[in-house]
This record gives sequence, C-alpha cells and structure tokens, in this order.
Amino acid sequence: MNRYQLIKQIREKRSFLCVGLDTDLTKIPKHLQSQPNAIFEFNKAIIDATKDQCISYKINTAFYEALGLKGWQAMEETVNYIPATHFKIADAKRGDIGNTSSQYAKAFFETLQFDAITVAPYMGEDSIRPFLEYEHKWTIVLGLTSNKGAQDFEMQKTGGEFLYEKVLRTVTQWGTPENLMFVVGATQASELSNIRKIIPDHFLLVPGVGFQGGSLEDVSKHGMNKDCGLLVNASRAIIYAGDDENFAGEAKEIAMQYQKEMSEYLPL
Repeated sequence: MNRYQLIKQIREKRSFLCVGLDTDLTKIPKHLQSQPNAIFEFNKAIIDATKDQCISYKINTAFYEALGLKGWQAMEETVNYIPATHFKIADAKRGDIGNTSSQYAKAFFETLQFDAITVAPYMGEDSIRPFLEYEHKWTIVLGLTSNKGAQDFEMQKTGGEFLYEKVLRTVTQWGTPENLMFVVGATQASELSNIRKIIPDHFLLVPGVGFQGGSLEDVSKHGMNKDCGLLVNASRAIIYAGDDENFAGEAKEIAMQYQKEMSEYLPL
C-alpha cells in the first residue's frame, strides 16, 4: 500500500485507528480456547467486527511465534484474511546485519504479505536498508517508545541532543515519507511537537492509547500533520473488550468510540 492509498483510507473512513491483534490464547473467550484454530477464529471475528472503523491492523508477532508452527500458521491466515484495503503491520522489531535483514524482509514482505514492519535502528543503515528496498512497503523505525527503559538510551543526551532525536534525523536520510514511518509512544505526547519539527511529513505509528494511558486528544493535537500522519494503535482495549460470546460486538463498540473521537480531530 502506498502513501496515497493510506491517506485516502483515512479520509474516507474519518479514522486513523490501527487495531492491534496481540492475541493471547489465554485471554480470548473460553468458548474459543478449545478450538483447533482458536487464534485465527478469534482474529477473524475481531476483523469482521472492526474493519469499518479502522484503517490498519498490527500483528505483534511475538504472540504468534511463541506458539511455534501453529502460531505462524495462524499469523499467515490472519494476514491473508485482512482486507486489501487495510494497512497490515508486522510488529516484529527486527534489525540485523544486512544479509539477515534481507531474509527478514523477504519473510514479512513476500512470504507473509505485510505492508510494513517495525525495526530497531541500533545496528545502523545496513540493517534497515534491505527493508527500504521494497517498493510500496514501509519500514517503521523505533523512535521514542513509552516503556520505562526509554530513559536508558533514547532520552540520553549525545552531542547536545537526545539520542532519539539523532535517530530521527539520521534515519530520515535513508528513506522518504513514502516508505519510512516512526514509532512514537502515546505517553510521550509532550515530545510530539518537537518530533514534528524534525519529521514534519512522516507518518507516526503511535501505540499506548488505551490501557497504557496515552491520550488520543494530546496525540492528535501535537502529532497530526496536513495528511493526518498518524496511525494510533489500540490493542487490548478493543480486542479484549468482552470475554463472552458477544466479544466481537463489544470490540466493535469500542472501535466505534475511537473512530468517532478521531473524526472530531481530523480536518474537514
């Protein structure tokens, strides 16, 4: 999916919601847990219920990799089931020496048909370059995260600027707003205005709204650009909204609440 198509979806749906399919077998409704293909059946119901309110789905691959072969199969089935109109993110946080990253890129962009993958920039340009070489695919680089450990490196000063600022300035030279996004945690909303000075045109993937306490209003106020430029992810708040046979309906209700609020923040 290219940038034009992504922006078109945002404008048509009046939404920049990304639903996180961080599906934990122990947390899905009990009536599904005994099914042989429980993860996919759960994901399928969530997708059917929320596809009109969101423009993207993000799969945290760890929840699938932990299950071995069955998990990978469920992930592939899920990716294939997501409509082509929706932006598909592999939240895999990869990044390694060039020939290894090439294989990661092939796995997630060719074998599994994701539109985007999250990557860690610590090893530098050659670890990210293989992802950027794919046309109409997106590399989403960790910028400023919400976890406590962000203070250990990201928020440390180096050469007069925070390390995360150096990452943003450097990585933007490797790609363009057509193939590069950055992860910025919703609980870091106070830094979004500064981040927009550094990267005014790039899309931001913003996790942390919902259970993690991030404010959708603050993120929109400080992070939105002329094209919206935001994909705000909500995972547990939506997919675990209900734990009985009406779980998908309850997930839809929460997604509708997010979409309604997002519509108010988008320009007319």
